[in-house]
Amino acid sequence: MAETDTENAHLPATQRSLPIAMLRGREAVMAPYRRMLAKIGVTEQQWRVLRVLDERGTLDPREIAEAACLLNPSLTRIMQLLEKKGYISRKAHPEDRRKTRVSITEEGRALIVSAEPESLRIAEDLKERFGQEKIDELLDLLGELAEIHKE
Repeated sequence: MAETDTENAHLPATQRSLPIAMLRGREAVMAPYRRMLAKIGVTEQQWRVLRVLDERGTLDPREIAEAACLLNPSLTRIMQLLEKKGYISRKAHPEDRRKTRVSITEEGRALIVSAEPESLRIAEDLKERFGQEKIDELLDLLGELAEIHKE
């Protein structure tokens, strides 16, 4: 009979596994945002691209992929859909016609503005539940974790 006693297990229990805990936390945080995004007809990934462009201005696709945590093949399709919806525009790079520069349009900005009150409310709900200090601490820890990938 196989031993199922976790005393001898080398892996942490799943309820104490960092990857699993991070996934659970992500799902808990993202659930209300997903409902908000469904109302305005964009996906999480599309929203991240729009937010990055709104925040940083015109970028090349590589910069967008990195800032929005997307793989290049996924970004290509996302940009096609966002361009079709009129939320972004793509133009050839002025100095290198092989490259593309991507910008958010006024329609894209208007979409962000329309979702801003609900997005802020969701963030405020989290702040009320956990406090700004814990949220800042979590963001700092997650930033440190992200740096591991760059090493």
